[in-house]
Amino acid sequence: MKDKQNILREKLIASRLGGGQKRIDRQHEGGKLTARERIHVLLDPNSFEEIGALVTHRTKDFGMGNQLIYGDGVVTGYGTIEGRPVYVFAQDFTVFGGSLSETHAEKICKIMDLAAKVGAPLIGLNDSGGARIQEGVRSLGGYADIFYRNVKFSGVIPQISAIMGPCAGGAVYSPAMTDFTIMVEGSSYMFVTGPNVVKTVTNEEVTFEELGGAHTHASKSGVTHLTAGDDLECLAQIRQLVSFIPQNCEEKTPQLPFDLQEEFRDQLENIIPDSAHQPYDMKEVIQGVLDKETFMELHEEYAENIIVGFGRLAGKSVGIVANQPMSLAGVLDVNSAKKGARFVRFCDCFNVSLLVFVDVPGFLPGTDQEWNGIIVHGAKLLYAFSEATVPRVTVITRKAYGGAYDVMNSKHIGADFNFAWPSAEIAVMGAKGASEIIFKKEIKEADDPEAKLAQKEAEYAEKFANPYSAAERGFIDEVIFPRETRRKLIRAFSVLENKVDRLPRKKHGNIPL
Repeated sequence: MKDKQNILREKLIASRLGGGQKRIDRQHEGGKLTARERIHVLLDPNSFEEIGALVTHRTKDFGMGNQLIYGDGVVTGYGTIEGRPVYVFAQDFTVFGGSLSETHAEKICKIMDLAAKVGAPLIGLNDSGGARIQEGVRSLGGYADIFYRNVKFSGVIPQISAIMGPCAGGAVYSPAMTDFTIMVEGSSYMFVTGPNVVKTVTNEEVTFEELGGAHTHASKSGVTHLTAGDDLECLAQIRQLVSFIPQNCEEKTPQLPFDLQEEFRDQLENIIPDSAHQPYDMKEVIQGVLDKETFMELHEEYAENIIVGFGRLAGKSVGIVANQPMSLAGVLDVNSAKKGARFVRFCDCFNVSLLVFVDVPGFLPGTDQEWNGIIVHGAKLLYAFSEATVPRVTVITRKAYGGAYDVMNSKHIGADFNFAWPSAEIAVMGAKGASEIIFKKEIKEADDPEAKLAQKEAEYAEKFANPYSAAERGFIDEVIFPRETRRKLIRAFSVLENKVDRLPRKKHGNIPL
């Protein structure tokens, strides 16, 4: 019996070495942790249970039959984050460059199936050179098996991808279909075709970092939600992200202990400038309303005219969507609509209540926006809010103009509570533009057109550039003092805790993609 135990011990030791000490050292020299080190940092101490440690590939071609390494380039298993179960796979770059083989894919698929079966988040730590060329179509089939499960389990369990090394070609589509993607600066990249192919086809000279690095995807494409300076920061961000979301679509978000006080926040009184044309930072409003130091912003560098992220209100997770007057005056455009819609749909999938702050002068005009489909992309955000059945509360801080007012979680598209500050302006458009249209003839015929315009502008502003007309119609539930916003929101979400709202029976809707 001891001999048999020794054989098992030797095999397990070999599996933990991956591609060997030299390759492990090379990984460390590049500033990267190994697959196993990443898992042990990510999960609670001593909670990881490995599955498939002794799996090897089945390929005999091209001398591969002589290169059998236990685990076959991916470490899979389950553990806990803050005591809550999660399933994880980590590609091991020290083994065949982390390349995906048939058995490598089978291990990932097994973990995905188990995660869905028990209803726990799935976390993928990607560090792979791509498909294992020696296996041909079998490796491609392995990717497709993973893609299919990404889609099948979308909206069932949260799926998080960390890109901690190369991720290129077909491999990029799995992270793209997960809920959140995090990239490590300087050591990770994602692209469908690499710099050499780009140069051959388009004659463009571009580096790996410029084409698909973390900053590129954070600021230009919006592919990644978060970036991290190194592996440790990336893994800490995953732990933080998991803390805001439920285990699966059937559960509610985690509730942390919280001692309620009077909950007035006087600092909110002084954020909105006297001039309607002067910007302010909506993040000050968000942080002034949420529990202190709980806001986690996503997509911070992409479409900065809208803010999305998670926070806590009296210990309860909420998803925040907010216009940002500091960028493009907070208008909605193609990228901000896509960014907001994707986040709203995630929150609705996983029972995360939505808190919306509105200061929007409209949609961004211009041929660039129209030719790039602002009609369809703007409709995505409208569609996402309209189909969301989670508790939804809106606070209008200043401008809510035109169709953008409707889109930003208005009462008309199903919001549960809509509050407005006294500084709110709810109208078809700004007073100046509206006056120029409505009183065009009077202004033109006046002895002093500029004075007449100013007079009419003041008349229009008095009548419509305030929240009271909307409140009289019931489109706003209450006009509130800024300092009492937090208390109002806590009470609103509390009464909405057991909200039940069901869409008409159907296979699924047809969002304007």
